[in-house]
Amino acid sequence: MIAIVNIAGQQFKVTEGQELFVHQLEAESGASVSFDQVFLVDNDGSVLVGKPVLSNAKVNATVIGNQKGDKVIIFKKKRRKGYQKKTGHRQSFTKIKIDSITA
Repeated sequence: MIAIVNIAGQQFKVTEGQELFVHQLEAESGASVSFDQVFLVDNDGSVLVGKPVLSNAKVNATVIGNQKGDKVIIFKKKRRKGYQKKTGHRQSFTKIKIDSITA
């Protein structure tokens, strides 16, 4: 079973048992979360499409933990002016495991 769901402002194509990284959620490790903005559900060929969302569909997941992503370097420079600036950023992510998809 495959579903397209909105998680933290982004759309993800998920299956049962899949682990994925999403933008940081306000949940602790081991907590159960559910997402009700499901746009599409494909159950072995029978496809349900929402307008815009399916009213009775839900995706349940378990939070595995929070961690930070790789460092992104931002380097700004203006040639022949002596100006250069280097900063960095690490995005916070939450790792979740999809438990069930109900439609």
